[in-house]
Amino acid sequence: MRTVRSIIDRRVAENPDKTFLYAPECHRELTWRDVRSIGLAIHARLSSVGVGAGESVAFLMDNGYWTTALFLGVMYAGRVIVPINAVGGASQVEYVLEHSGTRLVFASARHCESYANALAAVKDRVAAIEASPDVGCDWLRGIGRGGELPAVCADDIALMIYTSGTTGRPKGVLLSHKNVLAGGDNTAGAHELTEDDRALCVLPLCHINAEMVSVMGPLVSNGSVVMPHGFSVTRFWSWVRDYRCTWASLVPTIVSYLVDAESRREENVDFARIREHLRFCRSASAALPPATHRRFEKAFGVPIIETMGISEAAAQIFSNPPDPGRFRYGSPGVAYGNEARIVDADNRPVAARVKGEIVVRGDNVMQGYFKDPEETARTLDAEGWLHTGDVGYMDEDGYFFVTGRIKEMIIKGGENIAPREIDDVLYGHPAVLEAAAFGAPCDRYGQEVMACVALKEGSECSEEELRALCVERLGGFKAPKSIHFLPELPKGPSGKIQRLRLPEIVAT
Repeated sequence: MRTVRSIIDRRVAENPDKTFLYAPECHRELTWRDVRSIGLAIHARLSSVGVGAGESVAFLMDNGYWTTALFLGVMYAGRVIVPINAVGGASQVEYVLEHSGTRLVFASARHCESYANALAAVKDRVAAIEASPDVGCDWLRGIGRGGELPAVCADDIALMIYTSGTTGRPKGVLLSHKNVLAGGDNTAGAHELTEDDRALCVLPLCHINAEMVSVMGPLVSNGSVVMPHGFSVTRFWSWVRDYRCTWASLVPTIVSYLVDAESRREENVDFARIREHLRFCRSASAALPPATHRRFEKAFGVPIIETMGISEAAAQIFSNPPDPGRFRYGSPGVAYGNEARIVDADNRPVAARVKGEIVVRGDNVMQGYFKDPEETARTLDAEGWLHTGDVGYMDEDGYFFVTGRIKEMIIKGGENIAPREIDDVLYGHPAVLEAAAFGAPCDRYGQEVMACVALKEGSECSEEELRALCVERLGGFKAPKSIHFLPELPKGPSGKIQRLRLPEIVAT
């Protein structure tokens, strides 16, 4: 029976002093022995204050040495870890603390200050412990073993991760030990990870991508991870070089920033030497425009493996194969570690290249939504298929192509228009850094196509120029009626552009 605890115990038995995590800012290393020791200390302290087996513990902190140890240590201790996304704002922080039923939250000093009102609103039910992402807190020090660890089985809940909540209150996704280890297995299997691989994690640990891909992937493959506080366009390649990282997990926004910064980079980075150990970068959390994909590979000579994952399936569900010769640009690849298919409105499988909803099934699929049986029943059917809400098709070779979200689909004059069609054309213009199309109310057609773009630093282009490009590639019907220029497009914690916020932004 595999659990997070059993994997950590095995690592300690095999090689207790092997470094699992490198923290660049504080220059500390976390060994397997350290991970278990912190897990035991967490169990002892939680037991002393009456937080028992299966209860939840939250954190509101940036990435770091101790944040990662806490993330794994709470699961090791037989409790449920609840990461909180600070980007969501005070109302969402308060809601998650209230809804999750947690009685304890670890928060960094800056978040204690920023969210003082939210923490004060729940102080009668939730104790806030100030902690540093790198060095932790005094709360755990000087505690004994705390008695026997509670039994943990594969079906026990290990992680409750809240969705972004762009269309309403966020939902608490319940993932068991089996689910989170399957998320790591799917990552390790798709990317052929070994104990010699070292990941660079620049995505926030409050997001499913970092948790499952960059932490659970190395956990199950006995690899290691470099965990800076967050992404830095000026330090990214130095981290890859100095820690000899073999892979890195990115999102399309970061890919764009790295390509855009390349022409202005002052630091002398020997990419020929970096390519001796950096095998690949991977992209997930949003569709990677083919034009951006190719620009990155041309600029750095490093392949990007496009993938797709969702919180409800412990991150990765699709991936392109490791062999660059088998990449399908514009596709997140084939199913790895789970089943997947395309279904119509009546939940019937459709033929190749016919559009429908993407559904998946496997050990990585969640147990349900916390305190929300109705939404759970709508999302998980009786046969165990998870309805992702993503629209796309599968080709004859089993590669999936995502054309949009059901809720984001633009319906103009009764015709469905996938926003990504417009996105990909806009990204093809050399001046465009970020782009997103969306539907706006229209008396004549019901909805009209609109778009927002952010330009690269020092670049210029006009609305007329971009619209003419869309008319040329897509025709007048699908081309945006208007294109709005923004300094930056709104993004969630993983860097995914929040398309559904754009109509409100351009209306103000």
